[in-house]
Order: sequence, then C-alpha cells, then structure tokens
Amino acid sequence: MKIKKLLDLSQTFYHNNPGYMPYELTAINYETLKPKDGYTSERIYMNTHTSTHVDAPFHHFPQGKTVAQTPVEQYIGEAVVVDLFGIDAHTAIGTEHLKPYEDVIKEGDIVLLCTGWGYKRDWSTEYCDFWPYLGEDGAQWLFDKKVKGIAIDSMSIGGPKAGEGLMQHELLLGSEIWLGEELFLPKDLLEYPRWDFILLPLKMEGCGGAPARAIALITE
Repeated sequence: MKIKKLLDLSQTFYHNNPGYMPYELTAINYETLKPKDGYTSERIYMNTHTSTHVDAPFHHFPQGKTVAQTPVEQYIGEAVVVDLFGIDAHTAIGTEHLKPYEDVIKEGDIVLLCTGWGYKRDWSTEYCDFWPYLGEDGAQWLFDKKVKGIAIDSMSIGGPKAGEGLMQHELLLGSEIWLGEELFLPKDLLEYPRWDFILLPLKMEGCGGAPARAIALITE
C-alpha cells in the first residue's frame, strides 16, 4: 500500500488556545527546562473537550462507554466529505444540506461536516459564539443512515445557544455514534469524495472526551 495523499485534520493545542467558553483556559507550561534540569518537559491543564477531541457516550450517559472503553477500530473507517464551505454563521445543518449525499453516505461511514470554520479559529465572536452546527433534523437523518461517527470543524456538533445541542448529543452518543469536534477540515478534502480516516483519542478511562489526532489519507 502506498500513500498517495495525507492530510492532518487536527487543530493545534497551545497555551490559551480558543475553546468552549464555560471551560477554563488551556494551560501548557514548562515543568523542567534543559538549562536548569538537564531536559525539558511540560505540564498540561485543560478540559478534555478542548481543541480537536472526541465525544464518547459517557459524555452524556453515566453508564455509557468512556473513551477508553470504545474499541479503537470504531475511530477508523471510510469518511464521506460533506461540502458546507460558505455556510453562514450559526446555521443549523439540516436535511436540506445532507440529502444531496443520500446515495453517497452508507451505513458504517464516518461523515465529515466541512463548514470552513476551522480556518476561522481564533478568540473571535464569530468562532466562539456563532459556529454552524448539526441541527436536530440533520442528526436524525445521520442517525437513520447508521453512520458510526460524525466530525465537524466548528466548536461543537451542538449549537452555541442553550438548548441547541442536547438532543443531537443524546441521540447520537446514546447509539454509540462517536462525535469528533473542532477538527481542521481543509478544502483539500474536496479533491476526493471519500477518504480513509483515522481519529485516535488518548485512551482515557473515566472520561467522556479526549484530545485526538485526526488524519485523512488516500492510498493506491
């Protein structure tokens, strides 16, 4: 197998990186330094649902699977690119956006909702308060398709306002459909309609979310 093309779909973690506003800021500080201690190491303090990350069922269901309990093969598969570049701020992604992919999205697929919001990542009102999200009817449509995972390049699958995300999270996570949030989904993805996709969260027990590294690749 030869890799024809590979894309890193992860946002970078850094000190005080943008994040969901109710959470404390990410802090990454040096704990040791080469000149003083002989080697450099860092300490990280952050919410597990920060930057590129995975939501597992435990996020909303106390008896649901944690990230560590979810089989790693669930995070690997074929991904369908849904072109939503140019979508307006605070738009609910609904059936009208997904129906053009009726014959493309198959059972067991991973769906990449490419809104372009990854390019906007910053401490801005647009990025932090008005991101596009998966609407309730869109979540139901993908649920009915029996996909195994959904990823988006905005802050969350749910909307920024109160009540805009509970149904989607509980419907999908309740059926063990994992959610990837705050990825970087570039326009390069439009080159192919389907990619091999890997989203590997840290193996964290007792957690409903974990930081992750996402890649897409085309092989030949």
